[in-house]
Amino acid sequence: MPREHIILECTEARKEGKSPSRYMSTRNKKTQQEKVEKMKYNPCLKRHTLHREIKD
Repeated sequence: MPREHIILECTEARKEGKSPSRYMSTRNKKTQQEKVEKMKYNPCLKRHTLHREIKD
């Protein structure tokens, strides 16, 4: 199965002392070997922030 489940975590919330938001997503291992980065909404900060893939 080429697709795997990943967890995306906010990169800006910890710097500001707030709880980071997390999202679940999938990626294709065969076409995308590098870590995933997406702009997602963080409800604690009330704005869109950069979310990066973290280890399970």
